[in-house]
Amino acid sequence: MIPITCLSGKRVALFGLGGSGLSTAKALAAGGAHVICWDDAEARTEAAKAAGLSVADLRNEDWSAFSSLVLAPGVPLTHPAPHWTVEKARAAGVEIIGDIELFCRERRLVCPDAVLIAITGTNGKSTTTALIAHLLKTVGRDTEVGGNIGTPVFDLKPLEADRHYVVECSSYQIDLTPSLDPTVGLHMNLSPDHLDRHGSMENYAAIKERLIAGSRIAVVGVDDELSDEIASRQDLARMPVWRISAAKSLRDGIYAEWPALFEAHDGAAEKVADLSGIDSLRGQHNGQNAAAAFAALRALGIPSEEIAPALSSFPGLHHRMEMVARAGNILFVNDSKATNADAAARALSSFDRIYWIAGGKAKAGGITTLAEFFPKIAKAYLIGEAAEAFAETLRGKAGFEISGTLDKAVQDAARDAAQDTAAEVAVLLSPACASFDQYPNFEIRGTAFAEAVRALDIIRSSEEVA
Repeated sequence: MIPITCLSGKRVALFGLGGSGLSTAKALAAGGAHVICWDDAEARTEAAKAAGLSVADLRNEDWSAFSSLVLAPGVPLTHPAPHWTVEKARAAGVEIIGDIELFCRERRLVCPDAVLIAITGTNGKSTTTALIAHLLKTVGRDTEVGGNIGTPVFDLKPLEADRHYVVECSSYQIDLTPSLDPTVGLHMNLSPDHLDRHGSMENYAAIKERLIAGSRIAVVGVDDELSDEIASRQDLARMPVWRISAAKSLRDGIYAEWPALFEAHDGAAEKVADLSGIDSLRGQHNGQNAAAAFAALRALGIPSEEIAPALSSFPGLHHRMEMVARAGNILFVNDSKATNADAAARALSSFDRIYWIAGGKAKAGGITTLAEFFPKIAKAYLIGEAAEAFAETLRGKAGFEISGTLDKAVQDAARDAAQDTAAEVAVLLSPACASFDQYPNFEIRGTAFAEAVRALDIIRSSEEVA
């Protein structure tokens, strides 16, 4: 645990006792703050009580006595309407902050030399966060990784000057972090997302830009117009910026021309890495992820020749383009994290012949935007609530059958893929759907896929299980 001493002796309100909220409450208490916790879910308040924390309904508290409201990132700050705790805090003149803000304050107070790499973006940020942490560890740096990727920041090892903290930041977290000041701030890309929480694309982009504006060195993807403008404003502010791209060559920065990475300075480019043969970094979208991670380490002064060999041992992000097994020419790929069509597009673009398992609780638009990939689909195996709707979209464009359940889809896809003589085929779970019709979350769905794959006869007789 990292104790939060920057609010020692202060009275602090905290709302939201999920994973990061409970962790933050414990860290505040350990650092000497008098924290009063609340959550609308009774099970969470009971868990806080069991942890020895002070729990009280914040509706009945004297807000003039609080120095801060620490808000969980899932709680609305502005849109579609401010949460009632936000209104109470504003009426009392109480600052509203989140866990990443507290981490930044604590770092400045007790260990300003600790390296903080903060990563954001609409797509690819989790893979990039995991890849940066892997590269740093491989080249011998003491590294902790957390934030939006899964481990709450205050559950990481204590702040030390030679320790590197790699922290994924969602737009919700950045919105609650007014003094975000990473050593390296990395912004991947922007596309419409979470607009119900931010009101407009302009607001969403402005929130993402805060991570860059406060950084000592910026790494910015320039493959979309809004992100390119963020990089240009960094230039105007005379702040160091490394540009990254997977769509074009750059005069300065790191760019991918699949499968190679190039580093350019003043128009002169040098090949610095080769991604071919690295299953966990397949596809052009992973070219951007690899370029971003490479640039982050270069921004810290780590030589290219140390970084490049470390790419090949990257195991990938769990449930995102995860190679579960291989049997002859068949790859079994767990992309359960693809809970919408845009995410599924990245996986579909990475293989040439696909036995596709899709379906679940559909998002708006279904899979209509994936039509360009239908020629790659050898056959689709549809599951869950979306099966009938997806069948209508695919009818006449790609072969399909309605398998209904995930375990049957795995069996059906493996049966057909085993008859395919192509050099390489993929049995790909990339659902383009939420999991909630059949599974509590995408992680459990992905684990179920992996278990079903490992139970196949062709896998049990093979030694090529990841």
